[in-house]
Amino acid sequence: MKWHTRLTELLQIEYPIIQGGLAYLAYSDLAAAVSNAGGFGQITAMSLPDANALRHEIRRTRKLTDKPFGINFAIGMHRGDIEERLRIALEEKVSAVSLTGGNPAPFMPLLQSANLPTLVLVSSRTQAQKAEQLGASAVIVVGHEGGGHLGRDEVGTMVLVPQVVDAVRIPVVASGGISDGRGWMASHALGAEGIAMGTRFIATQECIFASPSYKNALVKASSSDTVVIKRSIGFPARVLRSPLIDKIMELERETNDREALMPYISGEANKRWIYDGIQEEGFGWAGQAVGLIQDIPKVSELIQRMVREAEDLRNKWT
Repeated sequence: MKWHTRLTELLQIEYPIIQGGLAYLAYSDLAAAVSNAGGFGQITAMSLPDANALRHEIRRTRKLTDKPFGINFAIGMHRGDIEERLRIALEEKVSAVSLTGGNPAPFMPLLQSANLPTLVLVSSRTQAQKAEQLGASAVIVVGHEGGGHLGRDEVGTMVLVPQVVDAVRIPVVASGGISDGRGWMASHALGAEGIAMGTRFIATQECIFASPSYKNALVKASSSDTVVIKRSIGFPARVLRSPLIDKIMELERETNDREALMPYISGEANKRWIYDGIQEEGFGWAGQAVGLIQDIPKVSELIQRMVREAEDLRNKWT
């Protein structure tokens, strides 16, 4: 079956499936595996120690795949060398970049001058329209079910995606709560031309930096085991519940002081669980899609399973 959409044409991929940026986790092994399986893998740029490390990771990915892949820039991480890293992505001629977690406006002129496909993560119709005006090639729309940082409006994927589809002319990618072929096909029914998945790709064999503790927790969790933190400081984000998360939520009931929360919500606290496996001292991002995750397959097995599920649904209703 052909899976041609404007997104597959833009990114030159077989299936309109994008792997999310996944801070501290999305490096060459995972990105190459997703691209080799027909999707679009991404390297997370801002989790790397410096710009040279990004160049090394891009070149290592090229040794693992000859398929298109991209670079995700979590522009809210406040690194001073974002433009330097963007220029390296341009020099290395990656297939596309995605901008998430901040205002893309300062970086769009550079990307447009290079004619590089640029995807912008949005969480509202207004943000999507603004991204289109700035020259985005496509928008990734994250609903409130998603893991990691979310929009403040708490609108779910089922409602948000068609609103954005009706508001912009560029391709729309659905994200948030999607982990299988059913979610994929539902996204197309909503008008999206592809999907992006984060949580589901963590629970794969090629996500080699994620600790067994973290992966196994994703498999065992139900959708009600995720909660949203950081509302008190205006940056809501969905995580798996853990002893540290309970402490964070208690703190947030008492204060909206960002500095008081920082020791608990920092990247170092994140890595204590996702890298070191110490759940009691750390936290891990996760979307409500955990309720549908039951195994830790190879990426190729996951994508082929999704293709079969989606094709079965398509055949059933056509």
